[in-house]
Amino acid sequence: MSSDSFKFSNAVVLAPLVAVLSIWIVFWVEVKFGINLNDYGVYPRRLSGLKGVFFSPFIHGSIAHLYNNTIPLAVLTAFLFYFYQSAALRVLVFGTLVSGLLTWAIARPSYHIGASGVIYLLASFIFFKGILAKHYRLVALSLIVVFIYGSMIWYIFPVKDGISWEGHLAGFATGLVLALITKVRVPEARKFDWEREDYKEEDDPFLQHFDEEGNFIETVTEEPEEQIEIKYHYKKSTEE
Repeated sequence: MSSDSFKFSNAVVLAPLVAVLSIWIVFWVEVKFGINLNDYGVYPRRLSGLKGVFFSPFIHGSIAHLYNNTIPLAVLTAFLFYFYQSAALRVLVFGTLVSGLLTWAIARPSYHIGASGVIYLLASFIFFKGILAKHYRLVALSLIVVFIYGSMIWYIFPVKDGISWEGHLAGFATGLVLALITKVRVPEARKFDWEREDYKEEDDPFLQHFDEEGNFIETVTEEPEEQIEIKYHYKKSTEE
């Protein structure tokens, strides 16, 4: 990344806003018109179930399901578009499709719906990419994600009935793979003069204020005295 890295852009607000509005509008349409779109979810190993790869992240079974996915989706999407601007859209779109296909390949015969697979994709990518990048801000972001959403790791296993743990696992695995293969431009860490290979202590103006035992030496720069030169000009008198 350039010196403009980690700067706010419109996408940091627009991307989470679009994601959240999309899932809420779809749920509102279901409630308003009394329809059920669960058939548009991922149904594993059935050709008709492939449409769920595109539609399932927008479909939720209840208001509680929708609410539980809203805040993590908004927060993680904002993180992605702020810290990984160059790769954000690619990771979000490509990762969603791949995790959906993986869910279709490994999941139980049932309709799998919800944006939780995308949430696991984002959390996994942000965590592993930050650790691999080794940039202090990205590592700190990884730790924040672990602190806030670390408990989600248990739900990639079949610990609770009625939850698509396969979708969670697919999103988590996809995020890990994308973190390994996606190239991002990481800003160079700033180096101080004393960290450079060509650094010499004797040339450091600050260290010149200390002696060999570490005692401070006050150095006073003697300014040369200004020499005053007086010149006399004689003017011939015009009086006789």
